[in-house]
Amino acid sequence: MENSISFLTHQASNDMSLLDAYSQTVTGVVGSVAESVVHIEVQKKVTDRRADKRIQAGTGSGFIISSDGFIITNNHVVENAASIKVSFVDGRRVNAEIKGADPSTDIAVLKIDETGLKAMLLADSSTLQVGQIAIAIGNPMGLQYTVTAGVVSALGRTLRASNGRLIDNVIQTDAALNPGNSGGPLVNSQGQVIGVNTAMIASAQGLCFAISSNLAAQIAGQLILNGKIRRAQLGIAAQPVNLSSRMIAANKLTTQTGIYVFETIPDGDYYNSEIHIGDIIIAFDDIPVATVDDLHLLLSDKQIGRRIQIEVLRGGRKQAISVIPGEIKS
Repeated sequence: MENSISFLTHQASNDMSLLDAYSQTVTGVVGSVAESVVHIEVQKKVTDRRADKRIQAGTGSGFIISSDGFIITNNHVVENAASIKVSFVDGRRVNAEIKGADPSTDIAVLKIDETGLKAMLLADSSTLQVGQIAIAIGNPMGLQYTVTAGVVSALGRTLRASNGRLIDNVIQTDAALNPGNSGGPLVNSQGQVIGVNTAMIASAQGLCFAISSNLAAQIAGQLILNGKIRRAQLGIAAQPVNLSSRMIAANKLTTQTGIYVFETIPDGDYYNSEIHIGDIIIAFDDIPVATVDDLHLLLSDKQIGRRIQIEVLRGGRKQAISVIPGEIKS
């Protein structure tokens, strides 16, 4: 009996020490980054069902990425904003303006006229492992500076942005998120940002998502430099289509679907006159494409103005044609 009590006491002591270590990690991280996480209050211009315009209040989160006042948040937090105010943990409240926003990745950068701020460090999200600690800090439901903790549940997820484009390399976590967490940081045990909290599935428990820090850093850098993200377009309307087994075998294809062109849009800053309605695009610059999402990923700013060979199925036979992508006008 005494041995049993001794074992249980020893086990409880070990459990307590483990809990203390975990608690110390979380509290240490929160203490080190709290002053870099901000609460965002937005007055948005909205149009109701009667086409009347009115102002609607919204809130979100963000975090400082430079000592001179650049802040990352979500595009959907600040979209259509008439005014934006940023609050710090010490009670300061300042005006902010949008430096740039990208609906395709749901990332936006704000600028405030403050200096000497403590910036958060962005980790290399390509080194993340499933199961490692993930801590979310934000302002859910208007409750400022709320902390939730969990783990990285999965990597390489995809989310559909508000404009229909696919966001790749999304992090799934079970660190609880609620409305108002959007735009806040998901951090590791060193207090480095591994993701930007962006979404949760309302009907599920423990399914929350964050845009990877590597993608956020890339997009934020371009927004700070250019105020926008440059992307290429071909001036077509298209949709995925299944390929017949005969088409696949006859043309030695590696994909089961292609991109069916049902409209070409003339008079853009692109060259697309070699594309015919009814063509099925199967490759872009020697890279097989099976869906519109595949094509979107390849239409980066590097392709703007460059003559590129694409492969299409026309009358069931593979044919190479040329295009010159133009720039999407935002």
